[in-house]
Amino acid sequence: MGSSVRVKEAVVVTPSEPTPTGVLPLSALDSQLFLRFTIEYLLVYRPGPGLDQIATTARFKAALAKALVPYYPFAGRVRARPDGSGLEVVCRAQGAVFIEAYSERYTVNDFQKAPKTVTQWRKLLSLYVTDVLKGSPPLVLQLTWLADGGAAVGVGINHCICDGIGSGEFLNYFSDLASGKRAGGDSKPRPVWDRHLLNPPTTKTTRANPAIPPEFNRVPDLCGFMDRVTSGLRPTCIVFDERRINTLKTVARCTSQPGESSYTSFEVLAAQVWRSWARALGFPGNQTLKLLFSVNVRKRVKPGLPEGYYGNAFVLGCAQSSARELVERGVGYGSGLVKKAKDRVDSEHVRRVAELVSESRASPDSVGVLILSQWSRLGLDRVELGMGKPLHVGPICCEKYCLFLPVTGERESVKVSVAVPTAAFDNFHRFLRESHF
Repeated sequence: MGSSVRVKEAVVVTPSEPTPTGVLPLSALDSQLFLRFTIEYLLVYRPGPGLDQIATTARFKAALAKALVPYYPFAGRVRARPDGSGLEVVCRAQGAVFIEAYSERYTVNDFQKAPKTVTQWRKLLSLYVTDVLKGSPPLVLQLTWLADGGAAVGVGINHCICDGIGSGEFLNYFSDLASGKRAGGDSKPRPVWDRHLLNPPTTKTTRANPAIPPEFNRVPDLCGFMDRVTSGLRPTCIVFDERRINTLKTVARCTSQPGESSYTSFEVLAAQVWRSWARALGFPGNQTLKLLFSVNVRKRVKPGLPEGYYGNAFVLGCAQSSARELVERGVGYGSGLVKKAKDRVDSEHVRRVAELVSESRASPDSVGVLILSQWSRLGLDRVELGMGKPLHVGPICCEKYCLFLPVTGERESVKVSVAVPTAAFDNFHRFLRESHF
């Protein structure tokens, strides 16, 4: 697919106004080992009548330069602190990267279905950062003009600097600048750094044998887990509309323990995906499985974080079960596990996680794990960029991590995107679509 996209230019864009210089410390949560990668978004837009590509490209560059003023750490560079205690951002207005490219092969219709391979759309974000601590720009934006006049916008953001909510706020601010809805300098919410708020307390509280959060516990590998879940991956995506999600809620209630409360859309859909994945991959019944998913802690910590905090303000919820129980006990059982995992996350839990990742660099293991990330509530479907709402929102590469994606124009619908081994593909599709026990 090397000729599918041709780069016209790649330039460094610096802030349009002077910005503070210096070194900003990242928090203990920002510095976690498993966050040292690039979040990669792909947004696709329909052809617009009379869309001037030259003028649009110029608007993008100007908007990016303006956005880098309040969000100036995105123009810095991330590095390890000299004492090895965590990460920091060196801010000298080094700049972000903007790329303009063309494709004579892709049209917007190519993005109406899952890609054929996990890396089919790799060239839509041509600068692939493999090590986010080696002086690479923390923000890369690529505008690719498609063969039918549509556009694909690839965005790469260093996860150490922000989480999904923070990146969504930045992209909506950039979008408003690019579409002329805002002038520079009036970003709302105002970006807030304040990374010290999610560091562990300097004075230790003595506790006897404090529990290790389950996401950091290792489980035995009874089945050659990594080979089983990563062999010959094939991308898939399925849309769950409001009716199908409500059906899942009904099924979950019918397969729950007596006294269990009702479940949210996220809880039942997460359980359905997790259970379908376990069934399709045929794990041994005694293999311990985990579902890891991000839990926003902005309002769970005491006191709450200020509006506009765009750093990593989440910890991992961890639902855990044997494969046998997960498969046999139904979607209500899985929904209950997801709900309990969310409910465990309080201010004390966040403090304990911050201590662990700061003191021992604790990091989740991969054995038994399915990772789920909810992109459907980040506001990515509102990133118009002067070209209307995106037709498609998703990742650059569809990998073994499961994503809940927005469906433009259908707020209550969710697109489930994940890559599974080819041998399990048909069964996964079939199990995921089933709504009965």
